[in-house]
Amino acid sequence: MMQLYSGCLQKRVGLTAGICVLIQNKAEKKGDMYEAIYSFYFGDYGHISVQGSYLTYQDSFLAITGGTGIFEGVRGQVKCQQLVFPFKLFYTFYLKGIKDLPQELLSDYVEPSPVVEPSDAAKACEPHAVISGFQDWAPFNTLCFFHYPNNLSLH
Repeated sequence: MMQLYSGCLQKRVGLTAGICVLIQNKAEKKGDMYEAIYSFYFGDYGHISVQGSYLTYQDSFLAITGGTGIFEGVRGQVKCQQLVFPFKLFYTFYLKGIKDLPQELLSDYVEPSPVVEPSDAAKACEPHAVISGFQDWAPFNTLCFFHYPNNLSLH
C-alpha cells in the first residue's frame, strides 16, 4: 500500500493498493513495463479503480474502470508520473461523469519533483491533516500525490 497526499502535500487523502505484474524489462530505457490493477481509497468518500500499462521510464495513462461512494459512475484516466521508483509517484486524475468533488479533496499543487515531501502533520495523520474517514493502513512510507485540476483531475 502507498500513502496518498493532496497535491499541495498538506493533507493525507487516502491510500492506494493493487497488483502490478512485470511484463517487460526495458533495459535500453532503464525501466520496466507493468500491467497494473489497483484502487485509490479516499476514506468515507469511496474509491476509484484503475487498470492499464504502468511504465517506470516515462509518464503513463491508466484507464479509470469504476468507483464507489461519490465516485460512483466515474470514468476517465489517470496520468502516472514516476518520480522515484518505486517510492514516489505523482498522479493527475482526469475525471468525468461525477459531480464536483468536496473541497477537502481539492487543492493547489506543488510541481512534481523527487525532492518534495508532505507536511509533517500529514505524515503524522494529525486530525486537521487528513480527510473525513481516513484510516492509516499503509505499512511503509511511499508517497503518491493526488491532483485534481479544474477539469476534474486530481494530484
